[in-house]
Amino acid sequence: MALKVAIVGLPNVGKSTLFNALTQTASAQAANYPFCTIEPNTGDVAVPEPRLDVLAKIVGSKEIIPARMNFVDIAGLVRGASKGEGLGNQFLANIRDCDAVAFVARCFVNTDITHVEGRIDPISDLEIIETELMLADLESLEKRLPNLEKRAKSGGDKEAALTVSLINAALEELRNGRPARIAFEKGKISKEDTKAWEMLQLLTSKPALYVCNVEEDAAATGNELSAKVAERARADHANSVVISAQIESEIALLDADERKEFLETLGLEEPGLNRLIREAYKLLGLQSYFTVGPKEARAWTIHVGDTAPQAAGVIHTDFEKGFIRAETIAYDDFVKYNGEAGAKEHGKFRQEGKEYLVKDGDVMNFRFNV
Repeated sequence: MALKVAIVGLPNVGKSTLFNALTQTASAQAANYPFCTIEPNTGDVAVPEPRLDVLAKIVGSKEIIPARMNFVDIAGLVRGASKGEGLGNQFLANIRDCDAVAFVARCFVNTDITHVEGRIDPISDLEIIETELMLADLESLEKRLPNLEKRAKSGGDKEAALTVSLINAALEELRNGRPARIAFEKGKISKEDTKAWEMLQLLTSKPALYVCNVEEDAAATGNELSAKVAERARADHANSVVISAQIESEIALLDADERKEFLETLGLEEPGLNRLIREAYKLLGLQSYFTVGPKEARAWTIHVGDTAPQAAGVIHTDFEKGFIRAETIAYDDFVKYNGEAGAKEHGKFRQEGKEYLVKDGDVMNFRFNV
């Protein structure tokens, strides 16, 4: 499941530093001038999952394979991007190709690092970015609408009529200065029309996460600027996470023992990147189930609400086509009773059919016949 999260922000807010830390590489150039990131860099990262280590220890698995997701470092947007300023439409197209957006807000003060707008105001930064995305969506939809309306009226084209209704729902929000995703959150888009809604490929319909990039001293607690961003996120029905990109880039280069000691000095229980990745995972409506054995313990990515056959299909399409049943143990029961044998003995081993909705953390084995 190759899902992508775009890392978006104005120039010099710490996007590339954050991306480098995420991927534990220096593949994205982090420099103090606008547009140093010309091409979008894509990094494949593991989703932090301590439960896998526990399962692997119980079963004696030789290998641990976590779930993974992609982050894309998008070059800095500037005011007027929707009209071609900066690198303009090239950036917008890169965002359009992603499934969710992580807006990085500069919540630190450092006179050595310039700000493209000449001041430190994360709320204003976020408004600039979102305005440019809304303007791009508005222009795109208004161009497409007349032809679709003609098709819907003259030819009785049901698909065109549906698209027109979805576009109008999005335009109502955009013309009132709100992102298109608000139409979805208001329930204006039915579950049956979700796929058609996604086909519009709107920049502002994507789930959003606000990332507050703070200085080292505020890595554990945040600061006044990050508090303002968190308040804005709540108003926008979005989540926020506090992180110090500079600190994270240093943590990424340490070995396990050094990392633990460094985190303790900062008052952190885990790297901020772990929280960021998990929030992005949750933002996309994802969850994990596990398969375990002597060879490997593995996390598989599915959507919340997926059925057992759909979950099986993530391993191989034949598993879904020939699905018979799923043998399932809840994670807590697997751990409590020290594995499958103990879970069976205590009646915690279940056989589930095609209608079963997989729960986060289920330990599963599939029976199928093709």
